[in-house]
Amino acid sequence: MTTIDTTAKKFGPVWLSPGISVGNMWTLLYAAFFTIGLLTFVGVGTPYVLNVVLKIPQDQQGVVSGNLVLWTEITSILMFGPIGLLVDRFGRRALFSGGFLLMGLGYALYPHAASIGELTIFRIIYALGVATATGALATVVTDYPQEATRGKAVAIVGLMNGLGVAILNIVLGGVPKRFSAAGFDDATAGEYTHFIVAGLCFLAAIVVAIGLKGGTPIKVEDRQPPLDLARSALRAALNPRIALSYSAAFIARGDLVILGTFLTLWATQAGVASGMDFPDASKAGTRIFVIAQSAALLWIGAVVFLLDRANRVTALAVCMGLAAAGYLGMGFVDNPLAKIDLPLIALLGIGQISAFLGSQALLGQEAPVAQRGAVTGGFNTAGALGILFCSSVGGYLYDAVSPKAPFLLIGALNGVVFVFAVIVRRLSPGRMPGEGPAPSLH
Repeated sequence: MTTIDTTAKKFGPVWLSPGISVGNMWTLLYAAFFTIGLLTFVGVGTPYVLNVVLKIPQDQQGVVSGNLVLWTEITSILMFGPIGLLVDRFGRRALFSGGFLLMGLGYALYPHAASIGELTIFRIIYALGVATATGALATVVTDYPQEATRGKAVAIVGLMNGLGVAILNIVLGGVPKRFSAAGFDDATAGEYTHFIVAGLCFLAAIVVAIGLKGGTPIKVEDRQPPLDLARSALRAALNPRIALSYSAAFIARGDLVILGTFLTLWATQAGVASGMDFPDASKAGTRIFVIAQSAALLWIGAVVFLLDRANRVTALAVCMGLAAAGYLGMGFVDNPLAKIDLPLIALLGIGQISAFLGSQALLGQEAPVAQRGAVTGGFNTAGALGILFCSSVGGYLYDAVSPKAPFLLIGALNGVVFVFAVIVRRLSPGRMPGEGPAPSLH
C-alpha cells in the first residue's frame, strides 16, 4: 500500500520529505540544471584546447581525450567513497558548494595549459569538483522526495539535468564563435568562454550554500561512525537490487560523459573534414550533442510514467534495453552530421536518459536513510569505474578501429545489464513504488 505523509510540503506532483521546504527543492533544481550542464562543457572545451591551444594532430586526439577522461575517473574513484562519508557525517550543502568552486577553478585554468601534462593537472582539479558536486547531488535527490513520488522527483531533476546540458551547451558552445566574430583570435575566444563557465560555477556555489537544507536527515547522535559508513556501501550490495543499481551505474552513469566526449569529438572532426573552420565545426559538434539531449528531454514524460507505476526493477530492465538499442544503433551512423542519421542520434539520447533515470530511481528506493550518502558513494564509484573502463578502451578503439567503436562497446555493456535486470526481476523483484521505506542495513 502506498504511504504519503501529507503533513509535509508538496512541490508540484512531488511530496517532499518532512523538513524539506519548497525553497530547498527549487535550489535543488537550480543545482541540477547547472551541475550536469556545466560538467559536460568539458566535452566542448577539450576539443577546442586540443586543436587551438595545444595543436594536437587529429589522429592523436582520441587517445588524448580518452586519457583525460581516464584521469577524471581515477580521481572520481578515489573521491566518491570519502565524499559519501562526508555528506553522511557533515551534510550535503557544504560539499555541494565546494564542488562547484573546484569545478570553476578547473575551468578557469583549462585554456591556459601549455602541455598535455598541465592540461591533465587542470582536468584533475575539475574532476575533484565534479566528484564532489555530483556525489552531493545524487544524495540530495535521494533525500528530498517521499518514496511514493520518487520517480516524479527523479524525472524532474533529470529534466533539469537535460535542460542544463542542452541550453548551456547551445549557449556556451556558440560563445567562441561570437568572440571570433568580434575580432578575437581563436585562443582568446576559447579562454574567455572558459572564464564565463567558471563564473557560472562560482555563482552556483553561492546559490547552493544559501538555498539547500543544512545538516543530514539523521540526528547528530544517530550518525554512524565513519568506518561503519564505509562498510555499508559494500554491505548494501548483498541486496540484489542495490547490486543491480551498482551494475547499472557502471554503465549508465558513464553514458552521458562518453556521449559528450566521443559524439562531440566525432562530429567536430567530421565538420573539420568537410571544410569548416574550427569554431564552426565545434558549433556543429555541439549541435549534434544537443539534438541527442533534446530527444532525451522529450522522452522524460514516458520514463516518469514507468518509474512510479511499474516495479522499479522492471522499469530499469526497460531502460537498459533502450540504452542498448541507442548505443548499438550508432553502428549504422557514418557521419554524425548527416541529416539521415538524426533519428539514430535521437535514439542515443533516449537510451542515455532512460538508463540514468532508471538506475537513480532504483537506488533511491533501496538505499537506507542512515547510510544514504555512503551507498550513493558506492553507486557513484561504480559509475566512475565504468567511465574509467569505457573511456580508456573507447579512446583506443576510437583511434585504432572507428569512431563508432566506443558506442558499440557501451551498447554491449548496456545489454549485459539488461539481462542482469531480467534475472533480478524474476528472483528478487522487491516492492512496488511507495510501499514503505528502504530497510536498514543493520
